[in-house]
Amino acid sequence: MNKTINNLRKELKENVNDHTKNTTQRFFKEEIKIYGVKIPVVNSIAKRYFREIKELDKGEIFLLCEELFSSGYMEESFVACDWSYNLRESYEEKDFLIFEDWTKQYINNWAVCDRFCNHTMGSFLKKYPKYVKNLKEWTGSKNRWVRRASSVSLIIPAKKGEFLKDVFEIADLLLNDEDDLVQKGYGWLLKVASEINQKQVYDFVVARKDTMPRTAYRYAIEKMPVSLKKEAMKK
Repeated sequence: MNKTINNLRKELKENVNDHTKNTTQRFFKEEIKIYGVKIPVVNSIAKRYFREIKELDKGEIFLLCEELFSSGYMEESFVACDWSYNLRESYEEKDFLIFEDWTKQYINNWAVCDRFCNHTMGSFLKKYPKYVKNLKEWTGSKNRWVRRASSVSLIIPAKKGEFLKDVFEIADLLLNDEDDLVQKGYGWLLKVASEINQKQVYDFVVARKDTMPRTAYRYAIEKMPVSLKKEAMKK
C-alpha cells in the first residue's frame, strides 16, 4: 500500500507546474498546501493509480484515502476524493461515519469541499437518502467547511430536481450565516435546484429577499430568465 502512495506522491512532485503553484493561492482566502500540479494531470494520476488498488478491499482503499487526506496537500485530497467516489457502487450505510469524519477533519478549503461533497457525499445520499437529516445537523457546526458541506452535498441530486424540500430546509437553516463561502454554497444549491424547479425556488428566494444575504441571493437567481431576475432584484 505504501508503495502506491509513495509512487503517487513522487509523480505529483515530478509534475509541478510553476505557474500553477504561483497562481493557485489567489483563488483562496486561507493558506493552502499545494504541490502546484494542473488539475487534468492530477485527474490522470488519480485514475491510473486507482487501477493498481481497485482490487483491494473497500476498507483498505478508504485507509489509503485517509492517508492522502491527512497530508493536507490539495492534490492528494483530490485523489482521495476520486478514489472514494470510484467506490460508490459498494457504499454501505456505515460509510457515512467515515465520510463525516473526513469532512470534519480534513476538508480545509472550498475546492476539496466541493469535489468531495458533490460526488462522494452526493452519491451516498442518493443511495441512502435518510442521511440528509445529518446534513441539517451540519448547518450548526462551528466549522465553515462542514456548514458549506451541508448544502453542496446535494448539488448533483438537486440538479435533477431531487430533495427539493430538504434543499429549502437547509437553505433556511443557513440563511443568515455570516460566512460568504457558506452563503455561496447554499446559493449555488438553490441555483441548481432552480433548473428543474424554477417557480418554487423563485418563490422561496423572493419571500426571503429582505433577510437573505446579497451574495446568496444573487447566486440563487443567477440561472433564471432575465425577466425573473429583474423582478427579483427590484427593491
